[in-house]
Amino acid sequence: MIKTILFAAAFCLGLAHAALAEPDPGPFAGKYCTATGGVVQTRIPTYGTNGGTALPLAGPREFCAYTAKDGSSIYLLLKTLITKQPTLAALAYYAEVTYNGANCQGSPGSCYCSQLGGTDLFGGINAAGGGWVLSTDSTDVLDACIFPDLSSIDSYGLFYHSANIIRGKNLAHVLRYKNPN
Repeated sequence: MIKTILFAAAFCLGLAHAALAEPDPGPFAGKYCTATGGVVQTRIPTYGTNGGTALPLAGPREFCAYTAKDGSSIYLLLKTLITKQPTLAALAYYAEVTYNGANCQGSPGSCYCSQLGGTDLFGGINAAGGGWVLSTDSTDVLDACIFPDLSSIDSYGLFYHSANIIRGKNLAHVLRYKNPN
C-alpha cells in the first residue's frame, strides 16, 4: 500500500515537473528568427527592475526581436514564433481587440495585456516592477505579455498593433501559425 502511494506521488510529481518544464524549441527556431530578419535574444525574468536590488529569477528564455528602420521593435518567444499550432499570443496579435483603457493603473501596454487575459506583472501591481532583462544589458527590460498557454509577445507591440500600428515587423508575415480569419 505504501509503495503504491509513493509511486503515485512520484508519478504525479513527474507529471507536474514535465508540465512546468519549457521544452527547448531547438536550433531551427533561432535560424528561423534570423532568416526572417530578427535577432535572437536571451532574456532573464527579473523582479525589482524599478530600482533597488533586482532579483534574477529562474527560467531564462529565448526571444526573437524584430527592429524596423524607424527604431520601433517587437519581441516574441521563439516557441511562439515557430509553432504552426495556434497560441494565445498569436491569436491576440491577429485579433486586434480594441483597447478599452478602463481602470488602467499603469502602462497601457500592461493594461492591454491584462485585458486580453495575459500578464506581464512580476508580483502584481507594485512599485518594484519586473520584466525580461536582456542577458547582455541589465538596463534593457522587456514587458512581455505571457498567456496561460505560456506563449508570449511584447506587451507594447501587441498594444500598438491593436490600433493597426506595426512596430518592428508585421508578425503576420513571420508567424508560422497563420491568421485563421
